[in-house]
Amino acid sequence: MSWKDQGVRRASWSAGVRAALLALALLSGCAVGPDFHRPEAPPVQGYTRAPLAPKTASADVRGGEEQTFVPGLEISHQWWTLFESPALSALVDRALQASPTVTAAQAALRQATELVAAQEGTFYPSLQAGFTPGYQKASANLSPPLNSNLLRYGLYTAQLSVAFTPDVWGGNRRAVESLQGAAEAQRFLLEAALVTLTTNLVSAAVQEASLRAQIAATREILAISTKSLDLLKAQLAAGAVTGLDVAAQEAALAQQEQTLPPLQKQLEQNRDLLMALLGGFPGEPTGETFDLASLHLPQELPLSLPSKLVEQRPDVRAAEAQLHAACAQIGVAVAKRLPQFTIGGGYGGTSTHFSQMFDPGATFWSIVGSATQTLFDGGTLLHQQRAAEAAFDQAAALYRGTVITGFQNVADTLVALHADAESLKAAVASERAARRTLEITRKQQQAGQVNFLALLSAQQAYQQALITRVQAQAGRLVDTAALFQALGGGWWNRPPPAPQKD
Repeated sequence: MSWKDQGVRRASWSAGVRAALLALALLSGCAVGPDFHRPEAPPVQGYTRAPLAPKTASADVRGGEEQTFVPGLEISHQWWTLFESPALSALVDRALQASPTVTAAQAALRQATELVAAQEGTFYPSLQAGFTPGYQKASANLSPPLNSNLLRYGLYTAQLSVAFTPDVWGGNRRAVESLQGAAEAQRFLLEAALVTLTTNLVSAAVQEASLRAQIAATREILAISTKSLDLLKAQLAAGAVTGLDVAAQEAALAQQEQTLPPLQKQLEQNRDLLMALLGGFPGEPTGETFDLASLHLPQELPLSLPSKLVEQRPDVRAAEAQLHAACAQIGVAVAKRLPQFTIGGGYGGTSTHFSQMFDPGATFWSIVGSATQTLFDGGTLLHQQRAAEAAFDQAAALYRGTVITGFQNVADTLVALHADAESLKAAVASERAARRTLEITRKQQQAGQVNFLALLSAQQAYQQALITRVQAQAGRLVDTAALFQALGGGWWNRPPPAPQKD
């Protein structure tokens, strides 16, 4: 064959290689499987069956202020500061830095991000270098493997290998897309963990304030009952009452004393909960205490549009990202059923002398391409695709369920806020009436105008009214925090972190 013919063959081979590479590049522009489209927001106009009043009822007591719902009002990412409690803000700051839940969620996000970067590495060729030194002796009964006819020799081999799998069907792109969806889900799960942590802290602080108020109210009742018992004993000495009246009052006082230890137990357990939320142990002091007087009730509350809720709720966004990841997995499964292509090559040298490995006669090279197509696998790849499709259907159902739960949370909280305000208004009126009744009954009992049973009934009514009022005050604070959580917690308004310095 003449040099001209050889040149023509080389040119034809080069053109064929270029054409093949161009075809692979064109094929790599598509990705099999369905493209993901974000679900549309539910076509609903409100959260409740009947429109709610734009303002709540009010009561003439701290924490009984009227609250106004402001449509479209922006939600601060530090919404807990609206309670105007420096102790509460300090507690939240500590928890955000030390909570194991937050630390675990941050680590999960870093892991998911690194998995995306690892999968993106498969877009590029892999390059490996190897060096194999050896020493051996060949059998004299065989032909010597070396030109020098030596049977004992050292052999040194160095090689550089390149391998590349073109993403012809977009399977790798779909795999990256799926991992990106998983990483996005972890990002929103971190946001959900932050919102949940701050809400739990506010609720625990309010619960502590409520328990302290209930303990104070119980001690007030005990003081009143003790005075009544002393009065009855004096009247018994004067012969105005019987020993049965005194015994009944002693029994009533003992029953009231029994209500104090459970409240103290709840207070200690609530303090343990606060420490756990802070990432500490029960024996450690929190440094902050709370009472109802130190917590301000926010009077302007946000009311996001229903169409915005799916954008704001981190749990909904996480479910959407998981749906995206499941959609991409269908493309991964489809790509596995199509022909797979690989390109590889190597260059190296081998010699009995280290310094001669890359001499002209000692080098070698290779270029290899391959294409494989699964013809029979017992239905494995088909069923893997069907499993991916079923996983997508599952993720879609879970997403819809998460959206429904989000709307339910907002509706329940709005109804609760209106009901809490009405309950507190009624509780304040009931407490004041019960206190007046108790005062009048005590005076009448001292004058001998009513018997002991009337006094006991008045005491019990006042105790119940006092506890109910305290619980109603706490309920308004807790449900206000629940509304901020139900609307997403304002995470989207958090400023981006400052760039880290090298």
